[in-house]
Parts: sequence; structure tokens; C-alpha cells
Amino acid sequence: MARRSEFQQIADLFAPLAASAPGALGLKDDAALLVPPAGQQLVVTVDAILSGVHYLPDDPPDLVARKLVRVNLSDLAAMGATPAGMLLACAFPRDCSDAWVEAFAAGLALDVVEFGCPVIGGDTVATPGPATFSLTALGWAPMGQALLRRGAKAGDLIAVTGTIGDGAVGLWAAQGRLTGLGVPEDACAALAARYHLPQPRLVIGQALRGLASAAMDISDGLVQDLGHVCAASGVCAEIRLEAVPLSAALQVAREHTHIADELVLTGGDDYELLLTIPPENWPEVEARLGPLAPTVIGLCREDDSAAETVRVLDRQGQPMQLAATGWQHF
Repeated sequence: MARRSEFQQIADLFAPLAASAPGALGLKDDAALLVPPAGQQLVVTVDAILSGVHYLPDDPPDLVARKLVRVNLSDLAAMGATPAGMLLACAFPRDCSDAWVEAFAAGLALDVVEFGCPVIGGDTVATPGPATFSLTALGWAPMGQALLRRGAKAGDLIAVTGTIGDGAVGLWAAQGRLTGLGVPEDACAALAARYHLPQPRLVIGQALRGLASAAMDISDGLVQDLGHVCAASGVCAEIRLEAVPLSAALQVAREHTHIADELVLTGGDDYELLLTIPPENWPEVEARLGPLAPTVIGLCREDDSAAETVRVLDRQGQPMQLAATGWQHF
């Protein structure tokens, strides 16, 4: 059976993902047409994922697609934005089967529905190299209310959503590195799921507009990304290791094998929100979010060129020495 041509692929697999977006024009034109809602700003972000770098080469194609969507929507969440649409560029290997592309599109379809974010355009090409996917996510935020990295002040609380370390240890689980070490299968599965399917905290980001002074998502490691917030805001930070929230699955895994605190703090791939919040706003944060309220892990300090930008205190209250702060692409 002959493989679909490029345009058959678009018509059969990707055009249906644009059905809820009239401005996508059925993916039959070279670009989409968008009209910003009154009083809203356009929020734009782009991320790429590469086989063997950001996902495992044998990962199921539907999970590859959904991770691609979610790492981008996590950036929108960090800005307090509401998703509006996605532009998708796919470089499929020449030997990629129709079945693989169909499963990839099926994964996209699930998240188009779950997050109300249609595909409104893009491109598909063949490549002799590894599969590479780039997604540009578009969203809306009320004028002047988008969350930024640069608003943190000395005295602000530092908080994180969800739990930290699951993405990095989830990669170990997905690679089979926890197999045979006594870690229960359900814990391994839960951790691998966090690696494959991060949860963009869109509702939380939107709820914290006007309350958080700064925000970003944790993709390259808690310590490194907190350093980015500090650099943008001109502050230092101090966090407590014992305050960093861990999932039940990660705690179980730590009972059976050595998972260093440094991996939890610097491993990345969590896609939780990192927030700074003025203490006077904290009661309103709890009131708005209830059980979804983030966990306070430290404080912002005055910028001091003689001090570390981000200091982590261990369980004895002593500064930790970290070999690295997070993932480095280069």
C-alpha cells in the first residue's frame, strides 16, 4: 500500500484538528487568520523536541505528540495565558510509516480536545535525520496581566506547583533503569507517565494573574530555572530542600534505590510552575486555588553579588554544593 502524500497526510490527519478554528481555513491556505479578543494580548511560545534528546526513540507516537503539545502549553501556563491555537512543524524520517504518523495525529487530537487548543497551521517535511517536531503555541492574556519572570522582589515567597523530580526520575523509569531494583511497578508507571505526559498548569497560571509577582515553568531543573527568575528580577533566592514537594511514587522509589537530592533539584522535565508571590497575597492564593495551591519552598532575598544567586539549604540547614544547576543544551 502506497504511503500518503504530504497533502493527503494534511487533509486526512491534521485538517480535522483545525475544525474548531474558523481562522485556520481548513488548513487549505498558507496562513491562519486570528482576531484578538477585545482587551487581550497575544502570547506566543515555541519549543522543539528531537528524537533521542527530548524523548526516547521507541516512545509511542501518541505520547510524543502529546508531550510536544504539553511542554508548549506549560509555557502559556507560566504566562497566565489561555490557549488559542497551535502551529505545528513536523520533520518525519523518510522511513516513518503511515501507522506511526496516524498514531501521532491521534495523540494530538486527544490534547486538542483536552486543552481546547486546535491546530491552525504548520508544515510537514521528510528528513534523513532523526524525527524533529516544533510547535508554536498561541494564547491570550488580559492586557498587561501576563505573568513575567522579572517581577520578583526581596521578601517574596518562592513556591512550586505539584511535585518536583518526577520528570527526571520518570526518564529513568521509562528507560528501565528502576527495573529489578525492587521499585513497585505502579510507582515506576506513575513516574514514567510524568515524563511522557507532563501536566501544563493552565488553570493555576490563569488564577494567579495579579497575585504572583513572577513565574516560569520548570523545564531545565528547579535550581537553574529559579536562577533565571532571579537574574530577570535582580534578586537572590534561598530554598529549603526539605520543603520541596515529592510525589508518593518518587518517595517509594527512593526507598528502594539511590536517587540523589541533586537529581530532584536539577534534573528538569517537571513542567510545574515556579512562582514568586508577595506574602500579603498568599491568603488570596490559597482562597482561589484551595487544594491546588502551590507549595512554599523558600524566599527571595536582596541581590548580593557576593552570594550565590540560588542557595539551597539541606536538611541540616547547611548550603548544598551542587555539581550542576540543571540541563544544558550546549
